[in-house]
Amino acid sequence: MGNQLDRITHLNYSELPTGDPSGIEKDELRVGVAYFFSDEEEDLDDRGQSERYTVRDPSPSECEGHILLNEIEFSAFSCQECIFSKLRGSQDLSVYPMQGLLTFCKPGDLLELIFICPTADHSLPPSPHWAVYIGQGQIIHLHHGEIRKDNVFEVGGGCMGRVVSGWYRYRPLTAELVLQNACGHLGLRSDEICWTNSESFAAWCRFGNREFKAGGEVQSDNLQYFLKLHLEENNIHTMRFHSLEELIREKRNLDASGKLRVIKELSMMENKE
Repeated sequence: MGNQLDRITHLNYSELPTGDPSGIEKDELRVGVAYFFSDEEEDLDDRGQSERYTVRDPSPSECEGHILLNEIEFSAFSCQECIFSKLRGSQDLSVYPMQGLLTFCKPGDLLELIFICPTADHSLPPSPHWAVYIGQGQIIHLHHGEIRKDNVFEVGGGCMGRVVSGWYRYRPLTAELVLQNACGHLGLRSDEICWTNSESFAAWCRFGNREFKAGGEVQSDNLQYFLKLHLEENNIHTMRFHSLEELIREKRNLDASGKLRVIKELSMMENKE
């Protein structure tokens, strides 16, 4: 499956409430060459939707105006420290129409845009698109190999979205510094860009950690990342990586594949073993 480096099943790590206490990386590693990767989810103008998402039946307590998706839930660990959590049991994973979403967005928030409306085109849709909200309906994001500022309705007019600022467990920067990071990279293109996708760029803006940059990881034999796929109540599949950047790319590939397809592929793999 894409960038999977190793696979371990049913690791029993406990999620920890804290993340990297360092905040900004003051001695940030400077990579000697710039990296550019085509962002696999950036073709937002060619939106075709497969059966990746299905809508869960709402509970009587759910408010009108948002929906819940039957999607893969994830948690990620650096060694035994939880650094990322997208779990329905502890977080609200509801998605909202753009107009409703912006009523509770604040400058410096991270947004995830998801196109979920079905069409006759059953090709795989793009992965969820991440952006930094800067206020007044404007976002800064990595799109088509460029760091750009756009109106969120022009980019995600047919999308649902949610605030994902709290999914990573690293210590966030102040809103002022988040906006400074985002605005300071406006206009960069192609080989000037050192992020592989919109999520890595948006997360770097908010947290400042060099691990979000391609090639920014300090390599160590002792450093390992684990991505846990929470597919069903008692079905947890764990994958191992050597860098956060590789983990994020694989997580996004899995998101684009869809929960049902991932469960089917994992079942086929297990039957072959």
